[in-house]
Amino acid sequence: MRLALFILITALSSVAFAATPLYQQMDFGPALFWTYQVGSNNIAQKGLAIQLDDATGGVSKGRAWMVYDHDTLRVAAATTGNFIDWKGIAFDGSHGTHTSLTGENHFLNPQGPGWASPEGHWNDPRLTGRDGRLFGPLPKGWAHYKGLYLHGNKVVIAATVGETLVLESPSWIDNGTSPVFIRTLNVAASKKPLLLRVAPVSVNVTLTGAGSLKQEMGFWLATLPGGSKTRLFISRSSPASLTQLAQTPSTSLDLEPLTHGGPRRWSEDVFTTSEIEKTDGPFITDTFKLPVENPWQSWIRPGGFDFTPDGTAAIVATWNGDVWRVDGLMSPAPSALRWRRLVSGLFQPLGVKFRGTDLFITCRDQLVRLRDLNGDGETDFIESFNNDHQVTEHFHEFAMGLQVDTLGNFYYAKSARHALPALVPHHGTLLKVSADGGKTEILANGFRAANGVCLNEDGTFFVTDQEGHWTPKNRINRVKPGGFYGNIFGYTQVTDRSDTAMEQPMVWITNTKDRSPAELVWIPKNAWGSLGGSLLNLSYGTGRPFIVPHEEVGEHWQGAVCELPLNAFSTGIMRGRFAPDGALYTCGLFSWAGNATAPGGFHRIRRSEKNADMPLKIHAAKGVLSITFSDPLNPTSVTAEAFALKIWSLKRSANYGSQHYGERALEIKGARLNADSRTVLLDVPTLAPTQCYELKMHLPSADGGTLVRSMHGTVHQLADH
Repeated sequence: MRLALFILITALSSVAFAATPLYQQMDFGPALFWTYQVGSNNIAQKGLAIQLDDATGGVSKGRAWMVYDHDTLRVAAATTGNFIDWKGIAFDGSHGTHTSLTGENHFLNPQGPGWASPEGHWNDPRLTGRDGRLFGPLPKGWAHYKGLYLHGNKVVIAATVGETLVLESPSWIDNGTSPVFIRTLNVAASKKPLLLRVAPVSVNVTLTGAGSLKQEMGFWLATLPGGSKTRLFISRSSPASLTQLAQTPSTSLDLEPLTHGGPRRWSEDVFTTSEIEKTDGPFITDTFKLPVENPWQSWIRPGGFDFTPDGTAAIVATWNGDVWRVDGLMSPAPSALRWRRLVSGLFQPLGVKFRGTDLFITCRDQLVRLRDLNGDGETDFIESFNNDHQVTEHFHEFAMGLQVDTLGNFYYAKSARHALPALVPHHGTLLKVSADGGKTEILANGFRAANGVCLNEDGTFFVTDQEGHWTPKNRINRVKPGGFYGNIFGYTQVTDRSDTAMEQPMVWITNTKDRSPAELVWIPKNAWGSLGGSLLNLSYGTGRPFIVPHEEVGEHWQGAVCELPLNAFSTGIMRGRFAPDGALYTCGLFSWAGNATAPGGFHRIRRSEKNADMPLKIHAAKGVLSITFSDPLNPTSVTAEAFALKIWSLKRSANYGSQHYGERALEIKGARLNADSRTVLLDVPTLAPTQCYELKMHLPSADGGTLVRSMHGTVHQLADH
């Protein structure tokens, strides 16, 4: 009877655990960067929630927290009980929501500077958004967040106030209904004392170590001299009780020993395998099983990756804040993969890039450099390489992709708000971060949801965009600095709503072809045989790669897309990089709308020896449309009847998307094969510039089958010949 009861209880517990959403099961580590609503009209846009108690399972399983805002270096909230409501696109998938604290607030500090300026004032000089609120970080000369040290379950915040380095680590004393929140601060040498806003006078504060307290303007302010080590105790307890609790023996005031790396937090590696596809087609697709089953219940949805400098492994970032290293990828045969968790708690990382031996991650709130200070394979310092990011609580403003140029500058794309006008200049932009991390520059604007960046050798970029308001269909844009790319809801000074006021896309893509294009990638010239040097576009929406033949005619770039002949992946593929082995590796996830709905995936695409038969070049001239293929065609197969061409136009407006206008077929009068045996010339007397066309091909192939290809493209201008 007892055994049966035990089995029943165990089964019920397993069912209940399985029903718990993955984001609530996950161990995020001791701290989580996110946007948090901490109170009415009080949002920590670049929030950093730090667990204070010693409960296992990470920050979300704790009982007490302090929430910082690294834009302003304030403690935004001190709370106990429950953590958050789990609202937001990266948690419960909801749109138009953002995350709020749900525990008991013991004190809140208002939005604004946590430290007085070097001149001693509190006037907040940050960027004023179009809604009148303040966004972005304080000026670097006032206060600047430098990063987060990790040492076991302890964390240390590093920042500069003026030119003075300050280290801070939070903790607490569990004192029943009146817990004590502790801020331990180390101030480096300074010519004059620093002034800190501690907490409102509705709570009590006492100080041990160097420094002094005063009440002013409704707050407790602490004056901290240079070279000081101080501990502040904050509680609703009575002053006498708080003074007594402050004498409780505690850890050292010196935080410097915690800034050199601690013991490994995750000693277990996770092992999976690679699956090799059996195919007789021109492309071979391999799948690397993700470490979905792991000791920390980490939700594995890859948002970006890059190869280690020695080419032996990859670093993969997941959307809910992890970064992993995976070894064993390069074998063309099935092999064991070893996954090691490097760091957790990042804010929606969706881009990864090495610069030399330094590893950088694009997060929604900052560009971080991950540092292993003691050589144990885990990150000990999440360095804020650049935190110029202008973050609001809107769910849609993803920071996508990461590339670096030969001078060491970084590039990523920032999405705009969904169905709402932009509030800050970064909404809907392509951004450049200087090589030293000291400056962010807006290169182009007018994007809606730009899912990654392709950096070209000539200093231009390819950036895709998604159908929506002011974006009638999906776009592939060849971007030049200073351009406006159509989304009036992006942050722009453009008020002219006509199409002539925007840069035209290289290709308009209708939904039936690709409902959500992602990042583009160049095929190396020495890879993939006859396809070498061509351009590919990856698709979040369909889980497919597309080849992108294109041309420049006059001042216009125009082209088309054609999917590679391989099965769609089960998840959207967003990021791609070619490895030294000549294969394309790609990763992605599913969250917002798409056809490929598996939570995440990591894959490889290799070329076989079979002909690819892909269109590599497209050329639109007066009366003639020519297509150059990767491989020779049979001359007898090239007839007008083997092709079908239709065109249509779009209407750009504040409405979501566009229907097809004026869709009609164009007559193909003739077809012939050029002397190179690869270029087909179609005689189309009525060919004219068009926003959209579809060219279907059904050609007898050399192996006795039928070569079926479909291209969707755009023609802005016809060449003379």
